Amino acid sequence: MAKPIDWRGSSRDDLRAFPDEAKRNAGYQLRKVQKGEQPDAFKPMAEIGTGVYEIIVDAASGWFRVMYVAKFEEAVYVLHSFQKKTNKTSQGDKYVAKRRYAAVLKERKAQ
Repeated sequence: MAKPIDWRGSSRDDLRAFPDEAKRNAGYQLRKVQKGEQPDAFKPMAEIGTGVYEIIVDAASGWFRVMYVAKFEEAVYVLHSFQKKTNKTSQGDKYVAKRRYAAVLKERKAQ
């Protein structure tokens, strides 16, 4: 059974703004994650938080990334969706993901 996706902040709208090829690929990779499978191309983002991963979507129109955490039973939390401009992930993008991850942890602790 597939886990639901809990979109954080503007992550859903940001993904919807990806070019069609990148959007389709990102959606396909997220469906794999929902079913408990590994995406085709991903890397751990431990500096963001424990269990955070980044889906790598390289398209003709550019480099795109989706940061998520799937270690919790109730949902896949999509923390941030963005286009990468350089080889290194920007500090701003890392900050957004860290802040949203912290909010997920805080909400889960309050429940």
